This record gives sequence, C-alpha cells and structure tokens, in this order.
Amino acid sequence: MSYIKLYLAPGKEHSLQRQHPWVFSGAIRKADGEPAEGDVVEVYSSKREFLAMGHYAPGSIAVRIFSFEQVEPDYAFWKQKVQKAYDYRQRLGLTDNPETDVYRLVYAEGDGVPGLIVDFYKDTAVVQTHSVGMYGIREHVAKALQEIYGDRLRAVYDKSAESLPPKSPVQAENGYLFGKSEGGVVVTEYGNQFFVDWESGQKTGFFIDQRENRDLLARYVKDKSVLNTFCYTGGFSVYSLNAGAKEVHSVDVSKKAIELTIKNGEMSQAPEKHEAFAVDTFEFLKGKEDKYDVIILDPPAFAKSKNVRHNALMGYKRLNAEAMKKIKPGGILFTFSCSQVVDKYLFNNTVMAAAIEAGRNIKIMHHLSQPADHPISIFHPEGEYLKGLVLFVD
Repeated sequence: MSYIKLYLAPGKEHSLQRQHPWVFSGAIRKADGEPAEGDVVEVYSSKREFLAMGHYAPGSIAVRIFSFEQVEPDYAFWKQKVQKAYDYRQRLGLTDNPETDVYRLVYAEGDGVPGLIVDFYKDTAVVQTHSVGMYGIREHVAKALQEIYGDRLRAVYDKSAESLPPKSPVQAENGYLFGKSEGGVVVTEYGNQFFVDWESGQKTGFFIDQRENRDLLARYVKDKSVLNTFCYTGGFSVYSLNAGAKEVHSVDVSKKAIELTIKNGEMSQAPEKHEAFAVDTFEFLKGKEDKYDVIILDPPAFAKSKNVRHNALMGYKRLNAEAMKKIKPGGILFTFSCSQVVDKYLFNNTVMAAAIEAGRNIKIMHHLSQPADHPISIFHPEGEYLKGLVLFVD
C-alpha cells in the first residue's frame, strides 16, 4: 500500500535520526499529496531518504512516529506493539500479581505508540486515544488484548471522547469494544483496595502513576497526622490508613471525588480515622498551623501549555509555601507536579522559592517520578511528566 510522502527541509532530519518520535509542522518542506488528520504518512529527508512512518495531524506536532522502518501497519503490526508492551509489564511483575492488579499496559511514546493509552483494571482494559490516527486502530487494539489476555479479560472500554483533540473530525463516543463490565470494579494495589469507575471517573478512572509514591508514603505515616490535598479518589489516604496513621484528612474541591474517597476509605483497615472534606485546599489550610505531621500536595496540571507556565509556577509556589508554613516542625511534605511543560529543574526551583518564602529549613529526602509501567523513552524525554519531592521540614 502506498502512503503520502512528506519531505523535510534540509537539516530537519536529525531529530528523527536520533529516534525522536515527533515531526513538527515547521520542519516539513513539501508533501506529495494532502494528508487528512489520522492518515498514515511516510517521512523523508530533503535528500529523499526514508526516515519514518507515523500518523498525520494538523497543528504543531504534524506527525507522531510509530515506526522508523517501512512497515505495513496492519493488525499484525499493532498486535506486536501491544504484545511487546505486555511482555515488558510481565517483566515488571505486574501482569499476574495478586497484590497489584491495576497497571498501565500501554504508555504512548514510551511504548512506541504515540497517542495510545491502555490501563488495566483487574479484568478490564480501558483504552484512551489522543490522536485520530490511534482512534482509527482501536478495534485492532481491542482484538489484540483479547488474544493476549484470553479468559483473563472480561471487557475493553474505549474512553476516547474526552481525550481526542478538540477540533477532531471524529465524533467519538465512549463505550465497550468488547464485553461489558458495568458499575466499576474493586482493584488491589500493593494490597490496598480501591473502587474504580472508568465510565464516570477522571482520565481512565484512577491515577495509576502514583503507585510507587503511595507505597513510599506508607513508610512515613505510622502514628502521624496526615493531610492529603487534591485527593481525587483518596489513593494516598488509603495507604496512610492501612499503614497506621493516627488520623487522615482528605481534601478535594470535587464533591464526587470526595464521595469516592469516602468509599475507598471505608474499605481500609481504619475507616474511623478518616475524614474527607469537599473544599478548596487553600481555604482548608487556613488556621491549620502545626496540625499535620505529613502533607501531600498532588494538584492537577496547573499548566498544559507554555503560554500559561508562569502563572502555573506562581500557583505551585503559593501552594507549597502555604503547606510549608502550616506543617509541624519535623514534618514531611510530599509535593508533585504533573504539568509536562514544567520540567523537574523548574519545579525544584519553584519549591525552593516557596521554602525561602516560608522561612523553613528544608531537606530533600527523595526525588520522585512516574513508575516503570509509565516508561520514558530515552529518545523522548518529554514523556517524563510526573515529578515530585519528599521534603523534611525543620
């Protein structure tokens, strides 16, 4: 099968030769046709040397590369991609683990499939596509999942309606591509139980990327007073309750999130030590000096584009300064950013500025990132979006 060829301007081939999976629109000199959004295209250098294949999209990132070899992107090709992702998670000890049955199976560029996310919840796979090209192969993905998992897979749910580009030509509707799994499911993560509702929850239903950081938190909360802000469904709260915290307060501005947090707290080993509040974090922190031994700051992405990055940094600084002022002497602060446009160095400098404002002496105990089932390709450092610090506050 023949595909539209895109030719790059001289010198613009170097990033692809270094295996970076994006082609920016400004790098393209000409095309031998007019590709539509989602079309498979071939990318060539100015000297007409083949470089890569990918899905085309209008906008800044014009091509997202899925192969640096000339291939036929048929079902066999996509199944091999999903199989390799599965084999990697199997190597991590995640695919048949009674202590943890929730993990990310496919992570976009980290697994060589830009625009595709697959999260696995006990016996259900939730697919989310972020490009029209990947949306077009979702049935291939569902079929591959059935063949790989066999009778361990009950359902495949497509949740692409919220994740496709805003002006996408596709009118996507969420729904099951295979089977049915209504009402959500209770998953297990390092022995901690959570109710996950992928149909109505944020993202695919649960923030899987904080698994290792939640497990780390459990080391520091025994007999401590814990505040979990921006708690969503209470992941850090449940770990704290099960690890012997003296009391745990969960805060989120969303009433729906708080309802799920309460439900998850009730499945913990110490539900009586838990209180949840549907209120703004800054409002909640007022008058809470010296109340908490451990505070978790895990806000949503304050910046999704570079043009609002400065405002986001001011938000991170204000939030961290407030928590630093309020935490008990000798307290531990877990602080995070999931804004991709805020790299870890910028985040660290912002937290340092907050420490200066708060007037507290602070030591860095741990540098945090996303877990291994959210792999970062060494050729695509932009895949590292989650960064965090564990701080000891004198």
